[in-house]
Amino acid sequence: MKLLDGAAVDHGGSLGRARAMFPDAPQPFVDLSTGINPHSYPLFDLPATTLSRLPETTRASELTEIAAGTYGAPSPANVAAAPGTQILLPRVASLVRPGKAFVLGPTYAEHARAAAIAGHAVTEIGDFAALAQADLAVIVNPNNPDGRVIERDRLLALAAAMRAKGGLLVVDEAFMDVGPRQHSLAGDVGQGGIVVLRSFGKFFGLAGLRLGFALSDGSTVERLETQFGPWAVAGPALEYGIRALADIGWQDAMRASLADASARLDGLFGRFGVPVAGGTTLFRHLQLPNAAGLFSALGERGILLRHFADRPHALRAGLPGSQEEWQRLESALAEWAARREDQSRGWKR
Repeated sequence: MKLLDGAAVDHGGSLGRARAMFPDAPQPFVDLSTGINPHSYPLFDLPATTLSRLPETTRASELTEIAAGTYGAPSPANVAAAPGTQILLPRVASLVRPGKAFVLGPTYAEHARAAAIAGHAVTEIGDFAALAQADLAVIVNPNNPDGRVIERDRLLALAAAMRAKGGLLVVDEAFMDVGPRQHSLAGDVGQGGIVVLRSFGKFFGLAGLRLGFALSDGSTVERLETQFGPWAVAGPALEYGIRALADIGWQDAMRASLADASARLDGLFGRFGVPVAGGTTLFRHLQLPNAAGLFSALGERGILLRHFADRPHALRAGLPGSQEEWQRLESALAEWAARREDQSRGWKR
């Protein structure tokens, strides 16, 4: 078990940090440090009133209705919309009084930080069965960064144990749009004792829009919505959420495209001896002894991966968004592999 103190952590996606770390790298950077879809939902013109007027409550209701249908929640009353899932984390952690919070890790660090902000004593654990001992249990499913999936029946058994003692199971399904949706708990939230988080920006490639959802039983949704008050979701986010979540054709086609791209990325890494250990179709999880060396070598060539200070052998790589980015990644990997081979020959001599 690893005790956590709730301190702020570094994340991928910061080009400012990338420029500071690799000041001589060619730009623009190819940012593969996030799990955000590089092929965003098509942009469209918005009425000027989405900026000049307060958001209409009818549009907010329409958004939760469409989100319930798309995600598989029992009803719109089981969906709370928010300006991104990040802002939901400490509020959801506060739904149970401060106690023991166990986070199944290694995973997205913000869950532990949010639970600590809510007053919990937070521990990152690797044993799924031990989660039942907590007051607040947190699972990311599929997991970030390794793509691990916990089956729905195991999650439901844990949820029942948590519910019986007044605890709470939080399942972050930020990447379930590209995961095995049969293991989602979205349809089970009406039982109580469960909060499912769904992120809009990652799959739809519109992270800057700041839109996310908490799915839970009706009374929990009411508690969250009371905290947010009116107009929680901005007008532009409402419009994009309504259109994109209803566009099932785009979603199905994008899932197929992402599957092809992730297979292509696996093949590219494999050509240069970089083992892919897992992930989702939005990101790949790499494990190799000299992960820091690969991170630096690619960074110097303007290719930004996600590295982890507490996991020196692990990297995460998102998908290139254009043919030019694919070519730059391939060239950088080829140079890295050639240098590694030269070093190996020199050592043997």
